[in-house]
Amino acid sequence: MRLADSHCHLDNAQFAADREAVIDRARKAGVEWMLAVGTGEGPPDLRAGLRLAEAHPFILATVGVHPHDAAKATEETFTELRALLDQPKVVALGEIGLDYHYDFSPRQVQREIFLRQLTLAEEAGKPIVIHTREAWPDTLEILRENWRGEGIFHCFTGDAGQAREALNLGFHLAFGGVLTFPKAQEVREAARMVPLDHLLVETDAPYLAPVPHRGKRNEPAFLVNTVQRVAEVRGDTAAEIAEATIANFERLCLRYTG
Repeated sequence: MRLADSHCHLDNAQFAADREAVIDRARKAGVEWMLAVGTGEGPPDLRAGLRLAEAHPFILATVGVHPHDAAKATEETFTELRALLDQPKVVALGEIGLDYHYDFSPRQVQREIFLRQLTLAEEAGKPIVIHTREAWPDTLEILRENWRGEGIFHCFTGDAGQAREALNLGFHLAFGGVLTFPKAQEVREAARMVPLDHLLVETDAPYLAPVPHRGKRNEPAFLVNTVQRVAEVRGDTAAEIAEATIANFERLCLRYTG
């Protein structure tokens, strides 16, 4: 199977000792593309994903300020993001959005930084990668009022109704290890109703490893397990899901390279 991991944090310190081996295992498992999400530890370092993308032809990158790190953003942050979005291997701005579970940054600050990054993405003409946790109403309202482009709802953990709202806004939905968890029935119902041409898969490595690896460090090679479970849920074959999701990834992301 040919696979595309549409969201992974390969820069994470959990990979410090064996990062290249992790990447090699992913390639041997059929992962042809990896999107290295460049939020890292937050500003001032905005190049976490890009450094990996520049070292590997099959890795693409995002740049952005995660809602956890919104309070760290300065005017210099936005100046640098604007420049980085012009880099040929930076294909999206993200992950951005709102996280009301941890509230590591004040909610009003999260909303302000989210809005400013939507403006940057619009100016650059590139898609966005959305993180939302316990903030669905505000996330959707901001997007309805301020976004007309493409994007990905990463690590989709909503229900079928929320999936429909995101699809109506033109987004792709990316499913990861959570879909394989025994209690994630609503997530599986959402995955079942997503049109095949708006479906993506991801690992969010090193987080949220799928069954049977749950509790371990996640890595892109484990994408195979999520693809198999998505296929079971939808009544498709794993090969069909793999081919559709890599085609969707290439269609969405490759046009912004070079």
